[in-house]
Amino acid sequence: MRTVYLGTSAFAAGVLRRLAHSPHRPALVISRPDSPRGRGRRMAAPPVVQAARELGMAVAQPASLAEPDVLGAIAAAEPQALCVCAYGELIREPLLSLAPALNVHPSLLPRWRGAAPIERAILAGDEVTGVCIMRLTAGLDSGPVCLSEPTPILPHDDYGSLAARLEQLGGELLVRALDERPDCVAQDDGEATYAEKLDPGERRLDPAEPAEAQLRRVRALSPHIGAYLEQADGARLGVWEARLDGGRLEPVTVQPPGGRRMAYADYLRGRRA
Repeated sequence: MRTVYLGTSAFAAGVLRRLAHSPHRPALVISRPDSPRGRGRRMAAPPVVQAARELGMAVAQPASLAEPDVLGAIAAAEPQALCVCAYGELIREPLLSLAPALNVHPSLLPRWRGAAPIERAILAGDEVTGVCIMRLTAGLDSGPVCLSEPTPILPHDDYGSLAARLEQLGGELLVRALDERPDCVAQDDGEATYAEKLDPGERRLDPAEPAEAQLRRVRALSPHIGAYLEQADGARLGVWEARLDGGRLEPVTVQPPGGRRMAYADYLRGRRA
């Protein structure tokens, strides 16, 4: 099937790689503009753009999907399906009318519609999540679901390990949906929950919060964002890995302000020296 792919994130780049090695290799990839990244804030291309270039695909990076040039480029590709994954901008008309749009969403819809479904599932203590392939509509992740498959959230999972599994599953389900063209079933809007974008304040570990909830916060934000403990002097100690010890949160891997990641035991020894 002739496709056009719209995506931005590292997760979306993994799905694109699977799609590129299928009979549905995209004729065109659409992603977001380059943006400042990393500690040096240097301009860098989104992960999907990097992957598309490595794969030898045509790429466009419009400031908005409403631009006439990008709409014309998509129409010229004559897609039979639009494939969307973590694009970062709502897909609206007239784009939705160009071709049926399939969206790869890493949750079991209608649970965790929205921007941060993987993090929210871990934060909430969910025991299972999954991937849905849904028909894109004007609503927020509210379209009918064509395929879904669950996967457990393991006790040791952090965002990185869980996202890697969901990324692989998402690529496989997208290819299967394009192969089989299954019927889609409407979601129950009454069961919907929303995965709001993470607020910077949610990175802070609150000692008054139960240790299990603090540990879930560390896992949900590692390795891409990072939780932190606020020290007595106001400095933020990054916490990238932790465990429970006697009902208390014990950091395992930390990062002092302006420093490198290190074992918590080494950090404590340095503070005592």
